[in-house]
Amino acid sequence: MTLFDSLRAARLTARITVSTVADGLRQHVPPEVVDARLAWWAKEILREAHVTLHVRGVENIPAGEPLVVMSNHRSYYDIPAAFVAVPGRMRMVAKKELFRVPLFGRAMAQNGFIRVDRSDRKSAVESLNESRRLLAEGTRVWIAPEGTRSKDGRLGKFKSGGFHLALDAGARILPLVVQGTEAIMAHDSFVVHPGATVTVTILPPVDAPAYGHERRKELMADVRAAMERVLGG
Repeated sequence: MTLFDSLRAARLTARITVSTVADGLRQHVPPEVVDARLAWWAKEILREAHVTLHVRGVENIPAGEPLVVMSNHRSYYDIPAAFVAVPGRMRMVAKKELFRVPLFGRAMAQNGFIRVDRSDRKSAVESLNESRRLLAEGTRVWIAPEGTRSKDGRLGKFKSGGFHLALDAGARILPLVVQGTEAIMAHDSFVVHPGATVTVTILPPVDAPAYGHERRKELMADVRAAMERVLGG
């Protein structure tokens, strides 16, 4: 069954990828169309994997406010879980390797996802500038401050890029804690295991501008501590 479920997930992703690339070749794709496609894909890929999703703390999402959304990272299935849990327009900051995947990478770029190459300072600065532009337009920007998927479920070391973004843009941070996605697809696998229960906990926004750049490390520590309280760390 796991191979069959993996193929179904690939089919759904291929469907949204091909339609996005095809539209992009003909015309500009309105953000509303991208929003609808991402919402459809996220719900369908979770449904196909028979995921039971519990979302806690929806009341902590301020309506209409551009936010830097930060979550822990356990699995590629964090992506659809977050898009279902957080309604409204949101785009993801993703590592450069994903943009190199034929068609899929092009679709990500056309969908407004932001490519980041932390080994290249110029590229990293460009990614932050693009993220600031999206926030200024009212789009939420989602980033995993660990930078990679956790191998054991514990929070890895946080990178500072997302915190610089929130401070520079004057945006609040919305922390998310995702639990259970590693049971669908492990960090070192592309095999789907259906039937998992996933919980997304949405924590109250953290007022990054109130900290200021001089207290950035304190801001990072407070966001991390809030996530760890949910994880039981």
